[in-house]
Amino acid sequence: MADRSVHDRRWWILGTLVLSLLVVVLDNTILNVALKTIQQDLGATQSELAWAVNAYTLVFAGLLFTYGVLGDRFGRRLALVVGLVLFGLASLLAAFSSSPEALIASRALMGVGGAAVMPSTLSIISAVFEADERGKAIGIWAGFVGLAIALGPITGGVLLEHFWWGSVFLVNVPVVLLALAAIVWIVPESKDPGAQRLDPAGVVLSVAGLVLVVYGIIKGGETTEWGSAAVLGPLLGGVAVLAVFVVLQRRSSAPMLDVTLFRNPAFSAACGAVTLVMFALFGTVFFLSFYLQYARDFSPLQAGLTFLPVAVSMSLFAPRSARLVRRHGSKKVCAVGLTLVTIAFSGYHFIDEQTPIAVVCLLLALQGTGMAHTVAPATESIMSTLPRHRAGAGSAVNTTVRQVGGALGVAVLGSILSASYRSGITPSLGGLTGAQREVAAESIGGTQLVAAQLPAEAGQALGTAATSAFVDAMHTTALGSALFAALGVLVVLRWLPGRPAASRAVPALPEPVAREQVVA
Repeated sequence: MADRSVHDRRWWILGTLVLSLLVVVLDNTILNVALKTIQQDLGATQSELAWAVNAYTLVFAGLLFTYGVLGDRFGRRLALVVGLVLFGLASLLAAFSSSPEALIASRALMGVGGAAVMPSTLSIISAVFEADERGKAIGIWAGFVGLAIALGPITGGVLLEHFWWGSVFLVNVPVVLLALAAIVWIVPESKDPGAQRLDPAGVVLSVAGLVLVVYGIIKGGETTEWGSAAVLGPLLGGVAVLAVFVVLQRRSSAPMLDVTLFRNPAFSAACGAVTLVMFALFGTVFFLSFYLQYARDFSPLQAGLTFLPVAVSMSLFAPRSARLVRRHGSKKVCAVGLTLVTIAFSGYHFIDEQTPIAVVCLLLALQGTGMAHTVAPATESIMSTLPRHRAGAGSAVNTTVRQVGGALGVAVLGSILSASYRSGITPSLGGLTGAQREVAAESIGGTQLVAAQLPAEAGQALGTAATSAFVDAMHTTALGSALFAALGVLVVLRWLPGRPAASRAVPALPEPVAREQVVA
């Protein structure tokens, strides 16, 4: 147990951790409203834009387990500081990228730093807060995760209204400096002297497998040739690499990912719920950003402000979800939350370029409310299955399923959007040259670029066709989002225990309090 001075300042510690968390999570979605500008300024393709988003999330996800182990062994505050420093330096590089390739590389480097921050914040919370307050603290933590995801487009829109697109990364630097000062001043160090050894092979296999799978998905959406070697090769190769990773983890005496944890129904169902809701969320923010800026002709700021209802509802309801879990149990709360998310995503299937924006905002508020009642209870359920001294490993699992779900959401739903758009716009490209057709079929941004080069009447007709094709593609994509969220409802109802998480003890994993070191 932490000493009295640490206990007395626990809420200040939580505030400092939330500040560190905000800047890292914000970067998952802040880029979305800048995609149109980046596409125009750097000449990025739809595939390159998807990689600019996913380079961060994939590297982030692949290194979480390693940083969780490093934090448990060498100190979670140390891991947090190192991660923020790397993240800040990489943000500088991203801000001044001169090509899509440089931006993708910088985003990957940002993921290297960000991967150390998120699990460290959650594991420090588990070390500082006792069981009676941990659910509330994790609820606040989860609320700010959702808030940061939703605030990303808003922050990006405000910055793009006054500065160039690189400002969405440059803004990270002063926040990182403030967070570092607060960490050194107020956050205690904690570690687990019995932490397992590192697993470099596991790191390589997990990152390689995820990258191959996502590459195959994006390539399939880009070419629509799902049966080709260029698509099936990476997909099947990635699945094979991940299968080898799981086998080696099961045989390892000190696994990077303890796959036996997934034998616990509460743990597996909670991970599944978080993965599916993040899958749907990230994919939805991705296609709604294009919808608002291309189909509705919103500025980046207007598009960002449209996501405000998600941020408000997440911040209002996530901290209160712990009370509902104590009263009704995780199963009921998560099931209701995911049902609301499913309804919201189903609603996106019916919006078009004439839909009142108030309807879109209402759907976003409903989505945020549902997520608040899903992510926080599921996160607390995940963390409750592990003893405190393994908080780093537990938080790494929790954060990994978030990031993998988000990356796959952008890849899968982005690919559905791309393939559907290509199919819808192709009949309208008959009068173009080969080079023009190739650009116009790639994305709505490419089509509008070509339309601007045509005579007025032809350009206007092509632009109208592009908007119509994109809205139809978005309807198909929204339906996919709703189906995945609905799958989450079934997973929760089938496997998540109905009683409150606080009552679910794990006898096989007692908490060796004496081994946990918290230094004021």
